[in-house]
Amino acid sequence: MPVDPTARYDAARALANERRYREAEAALDEADEALDEQAAREASDGEGDDLRARIAGTRAYVLDQLGRPGDAEELCRATLAGGSRMSEHTRGVVEGQLGTILLHRGRLEEADTWLGRAIETIPGDPLAVANLRMNRSLVGMQRRDLVAAAADVEAAIAAFEALGTDVDVAEARHNLGYTALLAGDLVRALREMGAARPVVAAASEANAAICDVDMAEALRDAGLVTEAERLLRGAARAFRANGMPQARAEAELHLAWSLLRHEPAEAAKVAASAARHFDALGATSWGDRARGIRARARLSAGAIDRRGRVIGETRIDDAEVTAVAAALDRAGFASDATALRLTRELWRARHGVQAGRAPRVAPTAPLEVRMLAFEVRAERAARSGADAQARRHAAQGLDELTAWRSSFGSLDLQTSLAMHGNTLMLTGLGAAVRSGRPDVLFEWSERARHLSLQVVPLRPPADPAQAAELGELRMLRADAGSGEWSDDPRAVELGERLRRRQWTTTGAADIERPVGLAEAAEALTADTALLSYVFSPEGLSCVVVTAAGAEVVPLRGWNEARTDLPALRSDLDMSAAVRSGPMAEVVRRSLEARLERLSTVIVDGPLRHLDARRLVITAPGVLAGLPWTMLPGVRGRAATVAASASRWVHGRAAAVADPPPRGGAAFVVGPRVARGLEEATAGAAAWSRAEVVSGETATVAAATESAGAARVLHVSAHGRHALDNPLFSGLQLHDGALFGYDIDRMARVPEVVVLSACEAGRSAVRWGEEAVGMTRAWLHAGAQAVIAAPVVVADDDACDLLGALHTGLARGEAPAAALAAAAERTGIRAPFLCHGNGF
Repeated sequence: MPVDPTARYDAARALANERRYREAEAALDEADEALDEQAAREASDGEGDDLRARIAGTRAYVLDQLGRPGDAEELCRATLAGGSRMSEHTRGVVEGQLGTILLHRGRLEEADTWLGRAIETIPGDPLAVANLRMNRSLVGMQRRDLVAAAADVEAAIAAFEALGTDVDVAEARHNLGYTALLAGDLVRALREMGAARPVVAAASEANAAICDVDMAEALRDAGLVTEAERLLRGAARAFRANGMPQARAEAELHLAWSLLRHEPAEAAKVAASAARHFDALGATSWGDRARGIRARARLSAGAIDRRGRVIGETRIDDAEVTAVAAALDRAGFASDATALRLTRELWRARHGVQAGRAPRVAPTAPLEVRMLAFEVRAERAARSGADAQARRHAAQGLDELTAWRSSFGSLDLQTSLAMHGNTLMLTGLGAAVRSGRPDVLFEWSERARHLSLQVVPLRPPADPAQAAELGELRMLRADAGSGEWSDDPRAVELGERLRRRQWTTTGAADIERPVGLAEAAEALTADTALLSYVFSPEGLSCVVVTAAGAEVVPLRGWNEARTDLPALRSDLDMSAAVRSGPMAEVVRRSLEARLERLSTVIVDGPLRHLDARRLVITAPGVLAGLPWTMLPGVRGRAATVAASASRWVHGRAAAVADPPPRGGAAFVVGPRVARGLEEATAGAAAWSRAEVVSGETATVAAATESAGAARVLHVSAHGRHALDNPLFSGLQLHDGALFGYDIDRMARVPEVVVLSACEAGRSAVRWGEEAVGMTRAWLHAGAQAVIAAPVVVADDDACDLLGALHTGLARGEAPAAALAAAAERTGIRAPFLCHGNGF
């Protein structure tokens, strides 16, 4: 029985739409052969021209996807030139295919012309026109004509909703999200793309990878580079397996882009690989984009990454940069060209090379480009000795970043978005340190703290879907036992869904006003001092503020002392584990010596003339996890580690104006905590009204209910810190882990939270300044103070010290003062810290 060429062509189109391109090519071969056989049988002359042209158009699309864009373009042009007997509809389809191929080759002007011509040719086929508009919207996106791009996508959505499939609608909404991303509306982008992905990804592995590349761009812009790079590497593998070299090269390009800020050497390698792949496909303008990223990576000399390391090359191929930037301009990639030229000017400023003419940056340019322009101005001023001008330029850039970030209430986004201001912040801090003025350095210290603190979150409404997903995650974690539960594919999926929902549902209620030095000093009593530590390219400094005045104290010996910090964590962990025997004394001496060295450098200078019995400490990320109360210079004083001086001042003022009700205490004891119930019982005895929840009743729901009813919540439970996603750090209760995300869902949180748990106070540092973890989650949700330890604490010490803590809390003592008094009464020196407004 003869093969029906139309049927084989329809089958080939279906395979192509599923991105099964090799199978589609074979089906197109069969359709061509069947058409030849049909023509021979029926002795027809040209009657199959229309079908043959449609086969050619689909074949061109498949060839393009399989990495043969030159052959695809030639086939389209030959078909259009020789197909006089094809229908207008078919001509429009082939014109559209040619436009799409030119789009992939980076020839945007030609692509726009052919796609526009195709849309005008077949107005009577709304679905075909919708697909053409989808492709033309990509031209608009790449040319930064976002109004035109959004108009095309919205018209396509309307057509697909009326006549298309669910996948069609989801793909269009995904593109709408991408348009929002380019326009700077990160939350909308995450919401649209996140909602579309399950529908689009269900169609094929290649579809899922395409979604992931665009989502990775959004994550990169949000500063969540670890997540972005995981998605991009997976997408590149999927494209390679599916024979999609253009898509693979684009994934590599975006991977290099993400690596640019924190691993420039690796970024240069990946960008070079992408450029080779684009060039092999004849997509030379895309290759120029990759060469632009490689050049920017190599121009990172003198930059300081988030670990405080100097990165980048010391030489520059100026001719190459000029040529690549010009090629990007010609191809319509103006933002890429501007970013490359600005990066060159930043390199020149850092190396004392004569400055060139900085390119003009439009207000509508991408945030990355606008921030680069401010970096160039600030760096030029700093290198010329104009520190006041450098601070002004850096402040203007940071203010623009703050204005953009002001709509994001999510803790996760607030901390990660600090990436965009990291270089400006370091430049401003360095210039502030060189001024030697306490008021200037204090202002910049608060800028650094507020880079992720200024937005007061608007608590999201109750979400049953989120509650169900957290419940499932608890089960997965419990089932994994001691294994790595977070590697489970379902756990990864749920985790990503929870994070993205939080990003898009947590709004901003207010913007917190930073305080100046005079206002901070006015809030201090005679026995209280504020120590504001500042890390900058100049080293570590401290602004010491009292009611009587302020001074800047440079911390000499910091570079040598900082090497003690990683070893200190090991000593603290060993001290908790080794309590007797011959090694106990060795561990004790090592710990004491290390604490003494750190105390000498970090606190002895700032405290040398102070009798203050109470300390408010604000510290940068390089000091995260330091057990301040164990330092010899701090012993005997009450200390609270505040997120910022501004937050402490505002919190203190609010407490005076509207004192919280005294209330009672609630104690929640998780499973397998040695002396946990004894600790809770001892603490509860200090209160006239106290609740103890333990055993099978110590569930996540019970802890949530107790948190809403008590002034003080004390949780004795094993904890675990999750480095990749600190909001999945958890406290182990009877029915599973209480996650950081659970805290965000609570309608009301206690005034004071005490976490007696291994690792519960540990935080991850993001972009040099920010620490995120369980402690920060409670403070972000509204708790005034959190007492927790950043390392393992011996059960006996935790039981005796925290049991004694409640004697002071029940009497109404401030949390930091109660903790210091408990340490004095018991003689126990443990790494528990009071965070937030401890007094």
